Amino acid sequence: MKSAYIFDLDGTLAESKQPMDDEMAGIVSQLLSRSKVAIISGGSYDQMYRSAVSRLPSGARLENLYLFPVSASAFYKYSGEAGAASGALAARNGWQEVYADRLPEADKAKIRSVILDAEAKLGFAIAKTYGDKIEDRGSQMTYSALGQSAPIEVKRAWDPDQEKRRAIVDLAAPFLTGYNLGIGGMTSIDVTRGGTDKGYGVRQIAKALTLPIESMMFIGDALDPGGNDYPARATGIECYEVKSVADTKAFIRRALAA
Repeated sequence: MKSAYIFDLDGTLAESKQPMDDEMAGIVSQLLSRSKVAIISGGSYDQMYRSAVSRLPSGARLENLYLFPVSASAFYKYSGEAGAASGALAARNGWQEVYADRLPEADKAKIRSVILDAEAKLGFAIAKTYGDKIEDRGSQMTYSALGQSAPIEVKRAWDPDQEKRRAIVDLAAPFLTGYNLGIGGMTSIDVTRGGTDKGYGVRQIAKALTLPIESMMFIGDALDPGGNDYPARATGIECYEVKSVADTKAFIRRALAA
């Protein structure tokens, strides 16, 4: 068993923007009783809390859980003290904001403009969307081609091979120097400040836990070059690629049995 397990969220611990199911919550809680666990996601802290933390059973060892939302451009740890964190939800539930690298408003406006312009030039803009296509997550801007609330079955059909998003990234990246553009989820592109990605998150976890990287493992579904999990692999951490939430459950059960 590793000293720490680092998980992606969407497509790994839960379906895209959906909560962890009861089975996953139960086995993650078991893992927390035996090891440190970190979650890194392109989603916001609120999304991560609602999708993962709030689903854990009573008594789960939250002191062994570390949250790195918005592609590790923010870090939260459990203090158990109400009012210890930035943000109403975090403070109410005892999570402390360790850092958050928030983007300047001018940069956010430029990212929005460049991404939507690339989408239009490539002919990928669609008439029917489900909510905002560009979400401001403070330290990250996230493009969702179909809108933030699109049904999963619609998402799956839009860009299953990631070719559309790779084309958008290739066209937009030269205009966004100093920023990372990572493909995530089923329809998303996450834009963070350069150097702030899941590789940065792995190094931050190693620092926070005073653990060598080789004593940890990263589990995710987008570990190929261009995927938003790929920077984690570049740190040299041992990685395990999953194709579904069911794969992750099987992995955790094997770890618990080891």
